[in-house]
Amino acid sequence: MDLHFTSADPTPDERAAIDGILGAPNDEWSGGARARERRHLLLPTLHAINQRIGWISGGALNYACRRLAVPPADAYGVATFYAMFSTKPRPPTVLHVCDDIACASAGAQELCRALESAHGPAGTPSPDGRTTWLRSPCLGSCDRAPAALFVEAGTQPRERQLAPVTVAAAVAAVSGDDIGNTTPEPPHVAGSPLRLLARVGRVDPESLDDYLSNGGYRALQRAFEMGPGKVIAEVIASKLLGRGGAAFPTGRKMQSVATASSRPHYIVCNADESEPGTFKDRILMEHDPFAVIEAMTIAAFAAGCERGFLYVRGEYPLAAKRLAHAIDAARHRGFIGSDIIGRGYSFDVEIRRGAGAYICGEETALFNSIEGKRGEPRNKPPFPADVGLFGKPTLVNNVETLVNLPHVVLDGGAAYAQTGTADSTGTRLFCLSGAVRRPGLYEVAHGTTLAALLDMAGGLTSPESVQAILLGGAAGSFVTTAALSMPLSFESARAANATLGSGVVMAFDRSVDFMSVLARIARFFREESCGQCVPCRVGTVRQEEALQRIASLHTGADASSDLVLLDDIARVMRDASICGLGQTAANAIASARVLAGVFPTGQAT
Repeated sequence: MDLHFTSADPTPDERAAIDGILGAPNDEWSGGARARERRHLLLPTLHAINQRIGWISGGALNYACRRLAVPPADAYGVATFYAMFSTKPRPPTVLHVCDDIACASAGAQELCRALESAHGPAGTPSPDGRTTWLRSPCLGSCDRAPAALFVEAGTQPRERQLAPVTVAAAVAAVSGDDIGNTTPEPPHVAGSPLRLLARVGRVDPESLDDYLSNGGYRALQRAFEMGPGKVIAEVIASKLLGRGGAAFPTGRKMQSVATASSRPHYIVCNADESEPGTFKDRILMEHDPFAVIEAMTIAAFAAGCERGFLYVRGEYPLAAKRLAHAIDAARHRGFIGSDIIGRGYSFDVEIRRGAGAYICGEETALFNSIEGKRGEPRNKPPFPADVGLFGKPTLVNNVETLVNLPHVVLDGGAAYAQTGTADSTGTRLFCLSGAVRRPGLYEVAHGTTLAALLDMAGGLTSPESVQAILLGGAAGSFVTTAALSMPLSFESARAANATLGSGVVMAFDRSVDFMSVLARIARFFREESCGQCVPCRVGTVRQEEALQRIASLHTGADASSDLVLLDDIARVMRDASICGLGQTAANAIASARVLAGVFPTGQAT
């Protein structure tokens, strides 16, 4: 265990941070069942320590463990699981600089080199010990690349996304200069038809009255008039499929939870959007937060859920802030809480922030994280609809899936299904970044071609020099311009051996070293593997090593054995990994084998 965990007592600041979450110590101090029932507060407690001090000391962790009756070794395992926490002394101010594929293509490497020149390698404290900088995976601001996340610990902690961030701004931030109250630029959103994005940029995201005057909470009123059974019937009729990547029928999930006999029922909004290239849920949460809360309430009412958790990605501070405000405002006006708008139904929502773990986007890993455990996936079955959060029936959907529900309720399932294709109904949000003229978030009906979507964004910056287009994110697949005529639907993507995944469309022109893109994807999966199962834990390492060797060679013959090894690794990870991370970790790399000029001459297949 870390030598910094020899200290037994917390500092006054650490004690205050922990007591701010758990309350003043009382008779639960000695542990027992009452304290263990609050194990789920471990993650918020670790956040509080990290936000107050900048790292988690042994004294702070010991105190938290006594308050929650959690074994220190167990809590240490949780604290070290998340990338945003540090169990070693770290300056209170940290600039997290994204060097993932979108930002790398937009100058992140030059930015990192400038920081190294000015301040030393990543992790080097400033001379006064107040600041440092770190490399980060995707921060979900690919439309405004390159991006950085500024985090300042203290009694009044500050967190800001800086996107796009200039070299001068990054160097100044690590130098300790005041960044001020920087507000991100309004997102670029467009589409036809505009449904899910209709209010983005057009209403004040912090005004409940503005939301109400633009159609807010009409759907919840209608849902109460319809009753739970009718709401579920309309969702089933809509043929709405999940938008998180798995494309599971939303109505079937709701029905399974609603009919489960065990109580209570929970609903979890999976807002841990960490797929490189994805930023759709962030924009919805930041710019239409009341819609997310209303949609959760409708789903909870239909499935008979008494309590909800909104698990927000830790790198999304503005989203968390605006959602917290929306929850407070909705509760104050009776839209959540006891006896919602006089209808006799009670439901409330609690926000939980992640702390830098891509794996927590997997639904059962997310449950473990909320429960105060390491975010490791569970074996399935049992499935969440039967045994989910806290061992109870749980409805879990991502943000985009949920915000479709008000439209289904108001328009009816049959009318909703008229948009899109027979098997892929409704509209879809696509995150366009890279070599496109107008990066941003676009909403189009399923079945729109990839070419039409790109045209909506002004087209490719240099169509004649495009190497590849990534669909679905790091767990997705690369396609060439030959796929521009492909309709963007679940069935068409499957037929093309591709995936829509989380809605990523990222274009790469020939100014980008494509092997470095593949190497970064491989590093991403190696770093994000939870390590629970051998196929993923070992396979992601071997995959990265093979790509590094291939990148260093010059002839196809030299690389042939590693290309065979990549195929073998991909097959084992796909067939034997516990969860989707390992099962899809080789997808994009395998799909790149058909791209001319990427792998050594003569070895493309």
